[in-house]
Formats: sequence, structure tokens, C-alpha cells
Amino acid sequence: MEEAPVRAQPVSIAERIDVLDVLRGFALLGIAIVNIAPGGAPIYAMATDIELWTSPADHLASWLISFLAEGKFYPLFSFLFGVGFAIQLTRSEAWGTRFGGLYARRLAVLLIIGLVHAFLIWYGDILVLYSVLGFVLLVFFRGRSPRALLVWAGVLLLIPIAIYALLLGFLELGRGVPEAAVEIDQSLAESEAQYRALGEQAVQVYSSGSWTQITAQRAQDVLYFYSIAPFFYAPNVLAMLLIGLYTWKRGVFQDLTGHMPFIGAVFRWGLAIGLLGSLGYALTTLVASRAIPTLPTVLGSIGYGIGGPALGLGYAAGLVLLVSRSPSWRERLAHLAAAGRMALTNYLLQSVIATTVFYSFGFGLTGRLGPALGIILALAIYSANLAFSTWWLRRFRFGPVEWLWRSLTYGHPQPMRSA
Repeated sequence: MEEAPVRAQPVSIAERIDVLDVLRGFALLGIAIVNIAPGGAPIYAMATDIELWTSPADHLASWLISFLAEGKFYPLFSFLFGVGFAIQLTRSEAWGTRFGGLYARRLAVLLIIGLVHAFLIWYGDILVLYSVLGFVLLVFFRGRSPRALLVWAGVLLLIPIAIYALLLGFLELGRGVPEAAVEIDQSLAESEAQYRALGEQAVQVYSSGSWTQITAQRAQDVLYFYSIAPFFYAPNVLAMLLIGLYTWKRGVFQDLTGHMPFIGAVFRWGLAIGLLGSLGYALTTLVASRAIPTLPTVLGSIGYGIGGPALGLGYAAGLVLLVSRSPSWRERLAHLAAAGRMALTNYLLQSVIATTVFYSFGFGLTGRLGPALGIILALAIYSANLAFSTWWLRRFRFGPVEWLWRSLTYGHPQPMRSA
């Protein structure tokens, strides 16, 4: 007589790997700085040379964000999502349950949350990409060796760089014909002027427009982001998801002690490659518009596409070493673990608070609060995340959005109160 299949249930708190929660909590800090500190600047403004701030402090803060934070933390979150997927699938196989349908529901709910976030709160949502690319992970989990996952990740990281290089190559070939060169340069100048106008319009709408105007502007920004994401963001996200799978298949998080030499190597090489590449990227932001393919843009894409993920992994490896080797630091970082257990709630909460600060229905500070003060604001919001998470999890098992996500995924309300 066959045993009845075990009903799928969420991973219990006791089964969670604490260091992953610490890493998620740390990643929330970087996301807050990158998303909030630029003062609510719209996506078009960040792609051109619109002068939103003039003070040396703001220019320095903006450059430091480009150097140490931009392009480091959404790859880190993607990496952690990949690890989380592997944990869920491994648990499901151990329970003898079918994971495909459950996982599809989980991603479908995340997609809905992401679309609501993007169109009603903030255009720079990453959840939609996670949900769509999450289905691709099913293809890679079974039948792929850790080495194969790493090779695929490397290829994917090169795609945005190759696109920038090809665009520049086609432009330079066209400039080889004198008549075409004049037309190309004129077209590029018009394109950059259009981006600048769109950026100035977005700043005006977000800072002083009506709710209807802001909603329309945000929808325009979301659709623009979705138009470029498959080429310049999705490959990086999928690469980091695969690296997350790689570390789980290699057994890193199952046996941190036995993998300390590997983690130490990731820390050293991640910092070396990441700091060098990120420095190159940050320097190119001083001389090149990201909207127009140029040689500095291509070089910057190498620093961003390789250096950013490398530095993000270097940060993560350093934190793992700190937490694993020092009980006192593990205790100090407990608040990060609480924030990490509520990463989805905190990510959305950051957007709600920031848009209240930057949009006209709140304080209307888009384009007026520079990065120097923006970093302070980001740290304040992150501190609120930490305090709220600690307070909430003393009373409840899950964050509010996590509870909704789990309940919709499993088809029935999950127990919320802590025992």
C-alpha cells in the first residue's frame, strides 16, 4: 500500500538557514541606498547628464553610490533568490511532493505583487523579473552540474556587455561613411535631447503632478524599463539566480564550516575584481551618458556587469565569514536577520515611504533632495525596517506580505501568531 503524499507546507522557521536571513537583511540596506539616495530621480534622468544637483557633497555622494552600491545589491538579492529556490525544491523532494504546481503558484503571486508595486508605487520594481525568470530556474535545477550552471552564468553576464559593444561597433561602421556620420551624430543628439526632456518632465510630474498624472508617468516609466530589461537587466538577474543554484548544489550553505576556504576565496577575489570593475564603472559615469553607446559606455558596462556582481558576492562572503567566525557579531547582526526574514515586506515598505517623501501627494522632493541627504534618508528608512522587523517577529511568524504570499501560494491561511 502506497503512503499518501505529504501535503506541501512552507519551510518552517526552525529549518531556515540564519545566515541567509542576515544576507537578505544586509542586501536591503544596499537596495535602500541605491533606490532612495538619488532623490527619486526618474529613470531617464539617470541615463543622461541632467544636472539635478550642483553641490560638491551631492556629486561625491552620487559617485560613491555608483562605486560601492549601484549594481551590487540587486544581483545579491537575485543570488539569494536562487538559493531560496533550491532550498524549496530540495525540501519538496524530501517530502515526496510535486513542486512544479506549487512553485508556479508562488511565482504567479509574486508576479501580481510585483505588477502592483511597479504600476501603483514605484517603477523600478525587480519582483516581476524574479517571477518571470523563476520559471527558467526549473530548467536548470535538474540535470545540470554545478560547473554547467557556472558556465551559463558567465555567458549570461557577458550578454549586456556584448550588446553595448555591438551597438558601438555598428555606429562606428556607419560613421565610416561621411554622409552617414553626420546623420548618425544628429540622430544621437536628438535621442539624448529626448531623454533629457523626458527626465525633466518626469521630475516635474513626480514633484508637483496630480495622482492621475503621477500614475500615468509611472506607467510610462515602467513600460520603458520593461523594454530594456530583457537586454540589460534580465541576463544579469538570471546569471545570479544560477550562481545561487550553484552554491546550493555545491553544498556551501549546508556546510559553511567545510567551505570556509571557498568562501574566503570568494571574499578576496570578489573584492579585488569588484572594486576594480566598479571603480572603472564609476569613473565612466563622470564622462559618458549611459543613453548613448560610446567607448566609455562599453568599458563602463564591463565594470558594471562583471564588477557589480563580483563585489556583491564579495560583500556577502565577508559577512558570512564575520557571522560564522564571531558569535558576538552574529548576535549584533540579529536585527539584520529579522529584516531578512521580512525582506519582501521591507522592500515594499521602503518604496511606500520613499514615494511619500518624493511624490507630490507627500513632500514632493523629487529632484530637490540630493544624494548626500538621500543617503541619510535611506539609512533612516532602513533603521525603521530593522526596528519594525524585530518588533513584528516577536509577535508573528511571518511578515505581513510574506504571510499573504504564502497563504495564496498554499491555498489556505497560514498560522500567523508566534507560538
